[in-house]
Amino acid sequence: MKVVFLEDVEGVALGGDVKNVKNGFARNYLLPKQLAVLATPDALQRIDRLKVRAEGERLKTLTDMRELAGLIAGKQVTVAMRAGASGRLYGSVTNAAVAEELSKLTDREIDRRTVVIDEPIRQVGVFEVDVRLHSEVDAKISLIVYPEGTDPMAVIEARDAAEAEAAEAEAKPDSDEGADEEPVQTEAAAETAVAEDDPSDDKAAEDESSEEDATEDEPSDTDGDEADPSEESAEEPKEGE
Repeated sequence: MKVVFLEDVEGVALGGDVKNVKNGFARNYLLPKQLAVLATPDALQRIDRLKVRAEGERLKTLTDMRELAGLIAGKQVTVAMRAGASGRLYGSVTNAAVAEELSKLTDREIDRRTVVIDEPIRQVGVFEVDVRLHSEVDAKISLIVYPEGTDPMAVIEARDAAEAEAAEAEAKPDSDEGADEEPVQTEAAAETAVAEDDPSDDKAAEDESSEEDATEDEPSDTDGDEADPSEESAEEPKEGE
């Protein structure tokens, strides 16, 4: 079935477009919601005006979604759920529940389909959730899931304490490692230190000193060759012999 789109239909067509669509899709969705009309000669003559109007609506929607994103970005949305002692939920948090709470905060209707929850949330805690308001606009909110009958702030405090403990544990090994490190020496300083501390140099100096002392104490060869005066006197003949 050929139809003329009166306004944008996301993922299908823009206002003023003429397209062939399935009969059931046209009769059950497009035509009842006045999103499109049959492509009659009269409707085809309105294409240019429909395109201009659709462009204006498109710009208005984009501006409106940007304003809404500014309102909800960074908001904390709390959802109470039945939970066990371990924090496990009886069920899971739905995007409809988040959209409802977000609508209360902003006094604006939030389509549940704009709330993106990639994986089912089945645990008490704090989660970051993406709200895709438009193909060009999205915002992130903080979702706090807490047990019914308790204070949601307790969940935030528990989260902050766990993050602080993890940060402290991560920083501790670094500080210990730094404390055990020896000061870095330059190559020249290292060689000087080795030369000063080499025990072989000290042993050589001691040996040299010992040799000098031994040389000083040893009698010289000239001293040994000198004749004893008493021996010379004994050899001389006495007068009158």
